[in-house]
Amino acid sequence: MQRRSVWLDGVIIAVISVLACIMLMPYVWMVLSSLKSNMEIVAGSGGFFPQHPSLDGYRTVLQDTPFMRWLLNSAVTSVVITAVTLFTSALSGYIFAKHQFRGKKLLFILILATMMIPFQVIMIPTYLITAKLGLINHLFAIILPNLVSSYGVFLAKQFIEEIPQDLLDAARIDGAGEFKLMLRIIAPLILPMLSALGIFTFMNSWNNYLWPLIVLNDTSKMTVPLALVYFNGTHMVNYNVVMSAAVLITTPVIIVFLIFQKQFIKGLTMTGMK
Repeated sequence: MQRRSVWLDGVIIAVISVLACIMLMPYVWMVLSSLKSNMEIVAGSGGFFPQHPSLDGYRTVLQDTPFMRWLLNSAVTSVVITAVTLFTSALSGYIFAKHQFRGKKLLFILILATMMIPFQVIMIPTYLITAKLGLINHLFAIILPNLVSSYGVFLAKQFIEEIPQDLLDAARIDGAGEFKLMLRIIAPLILPMLSALGIFTFMNSWNNYLWPLIVLNDTSKMTVPLALVYFNGTHMVNYNVVMSAAVLITTPVIIVFLIFQKQFIKGLTMTGMK
């Protein structure tokens, strides 16, 4: 039985390793292609690795375009959306989990129902409202529609319901108000969930392409996903430049994940659901 267990573990590790290599292959190919010349990529010569590694693609991106401005736009929108979404999700989840009020179940069902509506369905009404507010070509056009997440509210509610009510009552007896209760008691207990939700929200905001494409046409207000379109010429594409930009775009997301990976994994394993 022990030999069979060791053999089975070896097979599982081998399968997982193969799947990990398959998943990482596009990113590795993208990094290696960014070090090639455009002619080498178009001709397909040299195989998988660059024959003459060069940083010309990165120089073009950083020196000949306002890429740092686009990077700042994406950073501002993603950080603001993530921070406000975590706040609204935690606060709403706490209210739905620990407070009783008329129409609570109906309101929560309506919030969950919005999770079933594709963004494409509400895209035109959202655009018309954004235009009425005069936010076209403004970063607030990206931020405002994404400040509340129905999935975040649902997830926070499930986690906060697991917190013993006696703990909250004891804190109230000691003089803790609702804000201190959220900050000192609930927030630390749901930190894994907040980390997981924060990473998902940050990644979705950072990689959002469709909505910024609709509401932004000013080059100075572009976000980094739109930058990839900027590098596509009418008759020719500089693939090494596009690959270099893609590497620079994906690097911040990888860094954020590496920083919060422990909390992220813990948040995924702790579902908080009864």
